[in-house]
Amino acid sequence: MSEEMADGPAPGHPEIFRVMADNPGPMTLTGTNTYLYGSDPCWVIDPGPEDEKHVARVKAAIDERGGAAGVLLTHSHADHTGGVEMLGLPVIEFEREAGPNGAAEAVAHLSEDLDLVALFTPGHSADHVCFLTAPGIGGPCFSGDLILGWGSTYVPPDGGSLAAYLNSLRQLREWLPGLICPGHGPWITDPQAKIAEYIEHREARENGLLEALARGERSRMNLLEEVWSDVPEQLRPAANVVMEAHLQKLETEGRLPDDLAE
Repeated sequence: MSEEMADGPAPGHPEIFRVMADNPGPMTLTGTNTYLYGSDPCWVIDPGPEDEKHVARVKAAIDERGGAAGVLLTHSHADHTGGVEMLGLPVIEFEREAGPNGAAEAVAHLSEDLDLVALFTPGHSADHVCFLTAPGIGGPCFSGDLILGWGSTYVPPDGGSLAAYLNSLRQLREWLPGLICPGHGPWITDPQAKIAEYIEHREARENGLLEALARGERSRMNLLEEVWSDVPEQLRPAANVVMEAHLQKLETEGRLPDDLAE
């Protein structure tokens, strides 16, 4: 395992400790990251999959940090939540819906000197939140699957929303995180550059679709082959689902031709 993916503290932030699950794959990259925040006691962010060996390593790390008070979840996907019952810790719940202004956040007072802001960031899933420490002044952010250490995030049209996802990226950018602790992949030490990269990537895909549609292309297969030509074969099924999320967004905005082939 490379040093950047080894279990251990976040760069410059010893209050954060990462334990990576052994569940690598095209969607999970090197594995799901579980984080411990604080100490005496710590808090567990995303316990990871239902895997005895992983949970045992998390418990060992918890013991080294003086025990754990509870669990915080970025979202409900099983690779992040499967280990909850095995840990046997209470789960702290947050409001996971937008307020009247389209944004929502809640402050969690975890201890006398430990706070987190839970920022509602739907898109990858309808219930997704990010957790920020010292928001607005360069504190770390636990991004869940909003942002990954490398590659792009899966945004399904069923349960996800590309429009919401882009809005969530722009919201997070305004909170000025100084370090991103992603749900998968290595630490992100230049969050502003990574967020800009993510937004530009989605906009480039959308522009590619619009250009192909403007030329008269109406075959979904051809759209995928043209706009996602750089995607490896093993990720084509996921790319096809993400393309549908893009098309759904364009349809909602009234920019999708009526004669697009099924």
